[in-house]
Amino acid sequence: MRQQLVTLLVLIALPARVASAPAPAPGGAGVVVARLTHADAGRGLARPELVRRMAHRARARRRLLSSAASSPVRARVRAGHGVGGGIVTNEYLVHLSVGTPPRPVALTLDTGSDLVWTQCAPCLDCFEQGVPVLDPAASSTYAALPCDAPLCRALPFTSCGGRSWGDRSCVYVYHYGDKSLTVGQLAADSFIFGSGGDNAGRLSTRRLTFGCGHFNKGIFQANETGIAGFGRGRWSLPSQLNVTSFSYCFTSMFDSKSSLVMLGAPAELFSRAHIGDVRTTRLIKNPSHPSLYFVALRGITVGTTRIPVPESRLRSSTIIDSGASITTLPEDVYEAVKAEFVAQVGLPAGGVEGSALDLCFALPVTALWRRPAVPALTLHLDGADWELPRANYVFEDYGARVMCVVLDAAPGDQTVIGNYQQQNTHVVYDLDNDVLSFAPAHCDKLAASL
Repeated sequence: MRQQLVTLLVLIALPARVASAPAPAPGGAGVVVARLTHADAGRGLARPELVRRMAHRARARRRLLSSAASSPVRARVRAGHGVGGGIVTNEYLVHLSVGTPPRPVALTLDTGSDLVWTQCAPCLDCFEQGVPVLDPAASSTYAALPCDAPLCRALPFTSCGGRSWGDRSCVYVYHYGDKSLTVGQLAADSFIFGSGGDNAGRLSTRRLTFGCGHFNKGIFQANETGIAGFGRGRWSLPSQLNVTSFSYCFTSMFDSKSSLVMLGAPAELFSRAHIGDVRTTRLIKNPSHPSLYFVALRGITVGTTRIPVPESRLRSSTIIDSGASITTLPEDVYEAVKAEFVAQVGLPAGGVEGSALDLCFALPVTALWRRPAVPALTLHLDGADWELPRANYVFEDYGARVMCVVLDAAPGDQTVIGNYQQQNTHVVYDLDNDVLSFAPAHCDKLAASL
């Protein structure tokens, strides 16, 4: 904490253009889109290595979280005193540009937190990133927010908090459940949205509030520059754009193809990319964690066997999450699901050295020409059954002759539906009506549906 306070004092002394906070975008301002890619897309990694990296990222964050006394029973919930967000596993990146002239940023799409931020110069202590660090001094439209800006005063830990530090720019501290931290100036600048590729000409600009991070520590990777919060809070991207809905469609982590994240677009626009029926369930608000999106999970079926889990336990503690990679279940529920897969698959246990997945089977030689049967996996939500495609919960490494079910256990009572299970699914958050819709889709073809 002493180092954080020193950093705050240094930042307060930095010269900055100060401006009032930007007004929220007017309702019905149109569709805003941005390009969306998997974090490891285009890196030439083999499929087993991609899964290994994903599983280890998820496990690393789970270990950190389980050691945090402030949140002993959750896989991805904001810190108990509301300073920041959950655990972000850096799986899917939103590509935007910021400033005048525009400079590229790549932000992890995170429905489990609120703040939008990217690393900024001067970097007092930052993680390495693959593109130049955003320099606010080089942007003619950048302006730091003053202490009396409502968005500054709403943050729990800023230079404008309980102790008055004078009429200075707003300096924030925001941390995540995995102990990652960003410290910087809350500012406003131009954000340029666009899908890229064939739709590169469809650009839109919005003036938004964001964190210009000068001190950023934690589990970050070189392919990201920060995080885009998509939670329910007032600092999130959907809230600032004043949209009534947003949606995303994650391409397979094994593809290098891109997709779109869309804000303010009705789901009907993209029906041509759907390859199955649209299902809907209600989104639940939890006053204890107001930024997160909860759904009512009533049960889990493996094959034809429904796992006997008390509905009251799963109904009140299930999160739909873009930033978590692997779906995690309470330990006893996971063991029940695991036992059912073992009984129904009927293959000997297997595994790959160094893998973080433990529900694995050794494949016979015949698997090279005849894929072994795997029981279906269904999540029973309130009013909708999410029947997962095989590719969204099974991984096969024929070189190592191993097949794994991509699920994990976590301490406590919370279930998190992660992005591996959401691949090639168009997921729509209707914020006005608190409804979640989802449909199988060709995610890489969404741009053509605009």
